Amino acid sequence: MRVADIRIDLADRLYLNEFVTDKSGVRTIEIPAASFIADEPSIFGVVNEDYVKRELEWYKSTSLNVNDIPGKVPEIWKQVADKDGIINSNYGWCIWAPENFKQYESCLAELIANQYSRRAVMIYTRPTMHTDAFHNGRSDFMCTNTVQYMIRNNRMHCLVMMRSNDVVFGYRNDRAWQLHVLNLLIDDYNRLSKSNVQVGNIHWSVGSLHVYERHFELIHNYRNYAQ
Repeated sequence: MRVADIRIDLADRLYLNEFVTDKSGVRTIEIPAASFIADEPSIFGVVNEDYVKRELEWYKSTSLNVNDIPGKVPEIWKQVADKDGIINSNYGWCIWAPENFKQYESCLAELIANQYSRRAVMIYTRPTMHTDAFHNGRSDFMCTNTVQYMIRNNRMHCLVMMRSNDVVFGYRNDRAWQLHVLNLLIDDYNRLSKSNVQVGNIHWSVGSLHVYERHFELIHNYRNYAQ
């Protein structure tokens, strides 16, 4: 499956009124155990390139404080942060921070040691997330579980495994981040191994891929256009 197939699936579920109620009480359209190639930057709507750039700068800083996001802090980050602005989900911290075992460096070293390795995995979440998610009043249970990198036929692919993913805002921003890391890893790998590996596919697997009720209009618009 590809992004185009996901659009059709979500539109069909909305047409059939297959709603799932979120913890906040709002309706969603959900695809459980979704798996597809993330071959487009957006499933519905348009990527906010300015925000993607600002979020990337924050990720690069590895700061766990949402107040360090350049420009205006999005409301969603304020809502999930604790009273001091601290969260869990700075993805740059997850892969680069020494206190989280410099996973980017470990994956790069693994791929250089064994081009066909199956062990180049960056682990984003952790067993303590069940309590870390709510520490000090925050509400931030990490959405990404792991990302695995594999080189096959001179292309580096990544396999993104997610617990939960909002189709509209979540997918757009997360996909931009994963593409950035994939390109960075390829550049570093090629430089150090004197190779010419190319960009492969981003495989997207999600426990719950969903659209919130406030964004149903995007699906209606797509369905009307497609007809």
